[in-house]
Amino acid sequence: MGTGEELFKSPPNKACKPYQWLYKNYQQALSVVFAVDEINRDPYLLPNISFGFHLYNAYHSDEKTLESSLQWLSGQGKLIPNYSCGEKDKSVAVIGGATSALSVQMGTLLNLYKFPQISYGPYDSILSDKVQFPFLYQMASKDSSLHQGVVRLIVYFEWNWVGLVVSDDMRGEEFLWEIRGEMAKNGVCVSFTEKIPVSERTHMESHDTFMPRIIMSATKVIVIHGDTDSLMILRYSGVPIMIIRWKVWIATSHWDITMRPLYHDGHTFHGALTFSHLMREIPGFKTFLKAVTPSKYPDDILLKGFWLSAFKCPDQPEYPEQEICLPNASLESLPLCSFDMTISGFSYTIYNAIYAVAWVMHKIFMRKSEEISMGDDEYLEPHSWQLNYFLKDIQFNNSAGDQVFVDENKSSEAQYAIMNYVFFPKEIDELVKVGQFVPKTPLGQVFKICQDAIMWNWMDNKVPRAVCSDSCGPGFRKTPLEGQPACCFDCSPCSEGEISSQIDAEHCMKCPETEYPNKQRDRCLSKAVTFLNLKEPLGMTLTFMTVFLSLLTALVLGVFVKFQDTPIVKANNRTLSYTLLISLIFCFLCSLLFIGHPSIVTCLLQQTVFAVVFTVAISSILAKTIIVILAFRGIRPGSRIRMFIHPRMSIYVVLICSGIQVIFCGIWLGTYPPFPEADMHSEYGHIIIRCNEGSTFAFYCVLGYMGFLALATFIVAFLARNLPDTFNEAKFITFSMLVFCSVWATFLPTYQSSKGKAMVTVEIFSILASSAGLLSCIFIPKCYVLLLKPKRNTQEQIKNNRDSRGNLFSIGQPYTSSCGENRLED
Repeated sequence: MGTGEELFKSPPNKACKPYQWLYKNYQQALSVVFAVDEINRDPYLLPNISFGFHLYNAYHSDEKTLESSLQWLSGQGKLIPNYSCGEKDKSVAVIGGATSALSVQMGTLLNLYKFPQISYGPYDSILSDKVQFPFLYQMASKDSSLHQGVVRLIVYFEWNWVGLVVSDDMRGEEFLWEIRGEMAKNGVCVSFTEKIPVSERTHMESHDTFMPRIIMSATKVIVIHGDTDSLMILRYSGVPIMIIRWKVWIATSHWDITMRPLYHDGHTFHGALTFSHLMREIPGFKTFLKAVTPSKYPDDILLKGFWLSAFKCPDQPEYPEQEICLPNASLESLPLCSFDMTISGFSYTIYNAIYAVAWVMHKIFMRKSEEISMGDDEYLEPHSWQLNYFLKDIQFNNSAGDQVFVDENKSSEAQYAIMNYVFFPKEIDELVKVGQFVPKTPLGQVFKICQDAIMWNWMDNKVPRAVCSDSCGPGFRKTPLEGQPACCFDCSPCSEGEISSQIDAEHCMKCPETEYPNKQRDRCLSKAVTFLNLKEPLGMTLTFMTVFLSLLTALVLGVFVKFQDTPIVKANNRTLSYTLLISLIFCFLCSLLFIGHPSIVTCLLQQTVFAVVFTVAISSILAKTIIVILAFRGIRPGSRIRMFIHPRMSIYVVLICSGIQVIFCGIWLGTYPPFPEADMHSEYGHIIIRCNEGSTFAFYCVLGYMGFLALATFIVAFLARNLPDTFNEAKFITFSMLVFCSVWATFLPTYQSSKGKAMVTVEIFSILASSAGLLSCIFIPKCYVLLLKPKRNTQEQIKNNRDSRGNLFSIGQPYTSSCGENRLED
C-alpha cells in the first residue's frame, strides 16, 4: 500500500540549495516510517500483512502537485492519463495536502478514481463539501475557536490596536471574519488588514509593496494566519531586521515560525507568540528520531540528502557518494530551525491518518475473513474504493491515548499551547510553552498564561504597548475622534460633580448626593456635615458675644431698677424701659437658637421667637416715642390730645403691635413652618444642616412687618427730635432706629448671597448688632448719668436745665408738678 506524502518544496530561488529551506518537513516523512514500522510490528492490527508506502514531492506548486499525482497514477515514465504502468493497484489511499490548495489539486484528480484521500493539513470548510470532494477526508482538528484564543491573548495584555495578516483564500477570509467580530466584542480595533497572495507569481510581485506596508506601520502587534507556504513572503522581506524586531507576531500553529533562510538570523521573530496544537507525545517517537541515521536506512535517498543539508556537509567530489559526513550524528543535535525533536502537528496528524487506514484495512479483512475461506488471497486484497465506506465511520484510540475520528462531524475542537519563540546567543533558539487555550473547559481554565516566562525583545523585555491612544486614567473619559476607530480617542476630564474610577471610562458618573469628587475626580469622598457648631471658634465667639450682651443688658436693667425713683428713670417711662430691656435680653439670647445642630424645635423657634421679641422691642420704642409726643402736644390748653394720654396707652401700643406679629407667626407655623434640611449643593464638599424657612413669603412678611414698625418709629422719633432734651428721647431713638434700619437693610442682600454657616452667622450678627445698637443708643447715655454724673439726676438740675433753655416747660408751672411728672412717667 502506498501513501502520497508531500515533503520538500521547491527552493524559492536559485540561490538556495536543495533542501536548504524546508528540511524540517522531513519529520513528516519520518512519522510515516515510524507509524508503518509500528503497525507492521503489531501482531493484532494487520497480521501477516506488510504495510508499505511511497513518497512523492508536491513542491508547493499546483503544476507540480498535479504532475506528482499523475506520475503516481501512471507510473514511472511518461505520464499517460487513464493508463497505469506501475503498481497503483496495490495502493489503497493517499495521505497528502499540507495546504488546502494542494489538497484541492490532488482531490480533483483522485475523485475520478474514487480514491480515498486523507488530508493532514489545517481543517478547511471548503474541503468538507462532499459534493465536490466526496472521497476526501480531513484528519486535523477544527480551528473553530482559534480566533477566540487569539483575542483572549490580545485582551489579556491590554492591546487594542492590532494588524491582521491572512492568506488570500477562503480559509483566510473565514478567519478574518471571525476574528474581526470577536475583536469588536472585546473593544479591540484593526489597524490594518493585509491579504497574502497564495500564488507564486503574485508572491514575487508583492516583495516590494506588501511587506513594507506591514513592517513600516506603527502597529506593534500583528496577527498572522496562514500556513508556512503562504507566509513565505515574510521570510523574503527586504525590510531591515531591526525594524521587524520591534513587532510582536502572533501566529497560528500552521506557520512554522522557527524556519528561516540561511542568510537571515533568528532575531527576526524573537519574542513571537504562536498557537500550536496541544497534543500528547507519541510514545517512542522521540527515541526513534534519536536513532535515525543514514547508515540505518542506506536505501533512503531523501535521508541522505537531508543529512547533507542539515549538517552542512561540504561538497567534495572526491568523496564517494555513499559516504556521509557525520554519519553517526544525531538529529537531536540540530538547532530548532533545522529539526524539531518534538512531534509537530502535521506529523501527529499523519501518524493518525496512517493508523486510520490500518484500522480500516483491519475491519475489511475481518469482514472478508468471515465470508470466505482464508485461502483466497486474491479475493482478500481490498480495492481502494472499498475504503470509503469504512473511513467515514472509523474511530480509535491512538498510542498517546487520544480518541481519533475521521468523521468531520465528530472531530474534536482543537486545543492550543501558547508558545514563545526565543532566540538565544550562539544561534540557539527554542519554543517555550508560556500558556494554553483549551476551549469548552470549566470556567477559569480556558485560558492560562504565564507572563513572566515570556521573552519580548532584547532591550527591556517589557510588555509592548499596542494601543492607538494612550489610556485615559481615572478622572477622565474617552472622547471619540471623528472618523477614527473606537480605540482612537482623546481624554477629557470629567465634568464638575462627576468621577471616573476606571481606566478608559466611556462615561463619567455622578457622585451620590452625600458624596463629592476629590480633586483628581477619580473617587467620591463623603461630604463633611457642617453647621454652626458651638465647639468651633466662630460658634464660641458668637456665643460669648451673645452671653456678654445679654448680661450687659441685664446689668442695665438692674441699674434702672436700682435708680427707678430718680427723675431720669421716671421721665423715660419705667414700664416701657423695663419692657424694652427685657425684650432686648431675649433678643440677644434668641441668637443661641441659631447655634448648634438644627432640630425641629429649634427651627420652629428660631425665626418666630426672634420676630416676636424684636417686635416687642420695636413696639416698646414706638410706644415711648408716641407717649413723648402726646405728652408735649397735650399740655396745651384745650388740646384734644389729652384724652389719649392714659397710663395704659403704652401697654396697648406694645400689645397691639406685638399681637399682629404673633398672628403672622401663628399663620406661618400653621401653614408651612420652618423645618431642618440637609443642603447638599450650596457648598462644595459639604452637607449643610440648616433650617429651611418653609414659607418664604411668610418669612419676608414677618421681616417686612418689623421693618414697617422700625420705619414708623424712625419717622415719629425724627418728628419729635426738637422737643425739650430733658424729657425727650427722640434724638436717641432716631439714631437707634437709623442703626437698626441700616443693619437690617444690609442684612437682606447679604443673607441672600450667603451659604451655609455664613448665612446663619449673618443673621446672628444682624440680631446682635441691631440689638446692641438699641441698647447703646437709648440706655448707655442714661446709665452714664445714673452712675457717673449723679448730680445731674436731680429735680433742681432738671428745672435749671429747663429755665436756661427757655423751653415750653417754663410756661405753665402748675403742669410741671409732681402730678405732671407722674403723668409722663405712667
